[in-house]
Amino acid sequence: MKLKRLTELSLLTAVALIIFVVELRFPDILPIQGMKLGLANIITVYAVFVYQPSETAMIVACRVLLGAMFSGTMISLFYSASGAVMCLLGMLILKKFLSLDYIWLCSVIGAIFHNIGQICAAMLMMRSTAVIWNLPPLILFGAIAGLFTGLCAQVLLKRMKNIKKL
Repeated sequence: MKLKRLTELSLLTAVALIIFVVELRFPDILPIQGMKLGLANIITVYAVFVYQPSETAMIVACRVLLGAMFSGTMISLFYSASGAVMCLLGMLILKKFLSLDYIWLCSVIGAIFHNIGQICAAMLMMRSTAVIWNLPPLILFGAIAGLFTGLCAQVLLKRMKNIKKL
């Protein structure tokens, strides 16, 4: 891997991690566990459309691992990793069928997959299907948050293209 590319990936990971840590300070929006805006996913969505799948996976893996360490809750690593893997796989598959004009849609689907991954992890950890009742509100909120992060990633992509042209 070239040094320039590694530096770009490292900076994107750092930005995603900073956004994640700042978002931890936001108060809970609704009383459902795990309901967050997922602002760090702006970087993930951007990376899905700009970098190789393996490079994007490295960004996500580092953010999830370091995010769990920085948040002080290593048990959340299982939930975050489950959601992140499902989200990333969904977005990488969907990217093949979407143009750059539909990044927002890829983000919405990724957010829904993220919630499904987290609920599956919760069912495994708790050995109960009772948490499935949290899925409908999580999907609804995730779709709205995914739309927001996707639109932000679309703006970021356009701005970064203009910067690279200079």
